[in-house]
Amino acid sequence: MVMGSLPEQVDLAVIGGGVGGYVAAIRAAQLGMSVAIVEKEKLGGHCLNYACIPSKTLIHISDLFYDAHHSEKFGISGTLSLDAKKMLDWRMGVSKKLEEGVAFLLKSNQVDFFKGTATFLNNHSLQLTDGVTLEFKKAIIATGSVPAVLKGFEFGNGIIDYKQALMLDRIPRSMAIIGAGYVSVEIGMLFAKLGTKVTILARSDVLSHFDRDAVALVKLRMQEIGVRVLVNATPLNFLNGAIKMLNGEIIDAEVCVVATGLKPYIEGLGIENTEIEIDEKGFVKVDAQLRTSEQNIFAIGDVSGEPMLAHKAMRQGVVAAEAASGMNSSFDNLVIPAVIFGDPEIAIAGSIEPVDGVTITKFPLTALGRAVALGTTGGFVKIAADVSGLVKGIEIVGPEASSLISEACLAIELGATLEDIADTIHPHPTYGEALMEAAESALGRGIHFFRPKQ
Repeated sequence: MVMGSLPEQVDLAVIGGGVGGYVAAIRAAQLGMSVAIVEKEKLGGHCLNYACIPSKTLIHISDLFYDAHHSEKFGISGTLSLDAKKMLDWRMGVSKKLEEGVAFLLKSNQVDFFKGTATFLNNHSLQLTDGVTLEFKKAIIATGSVPAVLKGFEFGNGIIDYKQALMLDRIPRSMAIIGAGYVSVEIGMLFAKLGTKVTILARSDVLSHFDRDAVALVKLRMQEIGVRVLVNATPLNFLNGAIKMLNGEIIDAEVCVVATGLKPYIEGLGIENTEIEIDEKGFVKVDAQLRTSEQNIFAIGDVSGEPMLAHKAMRQGVVAAEAASGMNSSFDNLVIPAVIFGDPEIAIAGSIEPVDGVTITKFPLTALGRAVALGTTGGFVKIAADVSGLVKGIEIVGPEASSLISEACLAIELGATLEDIADTIHPHPTYGEALMEAAESALGRGIHFFRPKQ
């Protein structure tokens, strides 16, 4: 489908209509460029239609359902039922509404949209699905990533990826998840709260690259809601609703979700017809302005390297569009926040690694009035600062961490000190006070949590 008439030549061609691609297209149009965007599936890409938005939608529903059945301490009791088809309808409706919103924004900014695929013929032209050759002055590759395939567990016959898991119109009796990253944690906890018997098969441990203090709280919560985690696990095959393990154990699994990571998607792009360089992991090589080795072609988002996060792609979309228009923009952000929407949520900005010259202070939610009132004291804030008090990193574990981390990002980007955060009035009673409390504690002047003098 084309919005308006597809031009034969444009200032900028954007390949991929995901969160990075459509942001780049709109920003370029704002800067006066003629823009065409090519997307083979749905506008908004995987994040809007199959991953970020759907998973957080379903996590919210599962939290509502679980909490409604486990609120006796507040004096709430009773029984509720869940209609899985209505749940899916809501999840699909959210994605559809947002997809339509992206289409409206593209049209309003006079961006031409072509549904189909695009293949480079050379560094100035693309072959589109319907045979049209689109000439461009500049191009942005924003083709994203796809779920990695695990040998012996190819998709089909009950083996699904995260996208299919988030499109189930039923609540499986049992589910095994191969992989133990944030996707596994989010999907596993979501279905466990809906009543599924969930087993996570981890090569080493759950969230192995994250702070163990934070992970310990997530693992404790997993145990409470019935998620079983098998570490050092080696699955051999999946057959007739069960996974056979190397140690001989049989894992009951109505569905098997493979969540072992993502790989950059460049299939059919015609990279070989250009001078664009690919690294050993399959990512497109880019510089600080996100230019490839073909100086008029840029690459953003998952296809350009780690971390493979939607918010990184959005920022890169802005930078690439501005650079393509001639501005001196570059991707030089100090922090790219990471968020795990588990229970409790984990959010990190900057580094909280214990290195020379950096002090890490921890403030527990057990000392926060809001958390005590809501019965959500399983969490903390860690703040890392150097000898001058400059904030180097913040980790938030607990309710609303995904929202609160934005303050941490801004603080680090602006070069804030512990005093800056401690002296900023935070509204009471809120979870946000925990950042102020952590900064005050790091300065040795904490009020609500006693820390003996060193």
